[in-house]
Amino acid sequence: MRLDLALVRLLPEYSRSRLQEWVGQGLVKLDGTPASVKQKVWGGETLEVAPQPLPSEQPYQPESIALNIVFEDESILVLNKPAGLVVHPGSGNWEGTLLNALLHHDPQLSGIPRAGIVHRLDKDTSGLLVVARTLTAQTALVRQLQARTVRREYVALAYGEVARGGTVDAPISRHPTQRTKMAVVANGKPAVTHYDIAERFPATSTGSGQGCTLLRCKLETGRTHQIRVHLASIHHPLVGDRTYLKGAPKCPPALRAILAAFPRQALHATQLGLEHPATGTPMEWSAPIPEDMMRLLENIRGASHEPA
Repeated sequence: MRLDLALVRLLPEYSRSRLQEWVGQGLVKLDGTPASVKQKVWGGETLEVAPQPLPSEQPYQPESIALNIVFEDESILVLNKPAGLVVHPGSGNWEGTLLNALLHHDPQLSGIPRAGIVHRLDKDTSGLLVVARTLTAQTALVRQLQARTVRREYVALAYGEVARGGTVDAPISRHPTQRTKMAVVANGKPAVTHYDIAERFPATSTGSGQGCTLLRCKLETGRTHQIRVHLASIHHPLVGDRTYLKGAPKCPPALRAILAAFPRQALHATQLGLEHPATGTPMEWSAPIPEDMMRLLENIRGASHEPA
């Protein structure tokens, strides 16, 4: 019998995939020698297995990761998350996350579910996040989010020339066939995004395609990938968003090259407002557009003044 099938019979409390993974990691020995999955066993051999917990089953570890803290008191912590930092450990990202950084910054957060994280930003979205430092603060913040009284504003650079501000009111759920994506789905969760024009970047010459538009987006709800999905649904996907951009954008060549070089979705959480969970005092914070997006906007402005 193949070794992996024998292991399934001998250790039915573990899945076949996990047993195969342990074999691949050299954690299974056959008569004292590291085994291979397809190796045959005949009976009478000695098998040694060193079970290892999955990363998801292990306690999260504190890690010394720099945080840009905008505000901090006994109840809450507000920070400006850089692009590239995962908020919460998950598949493929079990360490090096914001949660690990928070546990290092304040070890007492280990006693709060999710280390006090009450809302998230995508890995490649930058900007403001609030973290609860007590259980009562966490409860209060979650209630504000549910009541839609937390004010969140983003700046987003979208493909195409958006004619005017508006609202996208369209339910969002997991994509029916591509499980790593979200989509507008009829029976999804309610999702509302308001947007206004901050700056237009028209094409440099007529007949050469469309430009792009810098938008201010305000969230009523906080669904996964909400702004990204909603803007893509009205045919204005975010610059740099490889997940939701379909096909090549219709931009002039010079502008297309500038936009295509931007390595992440051009989205930044620039304003956050809420009631302090302990005092009830209205509070608001802002975070300037990060350097990489500022350089992108400067390059676009420069290209728009070049002769056609």
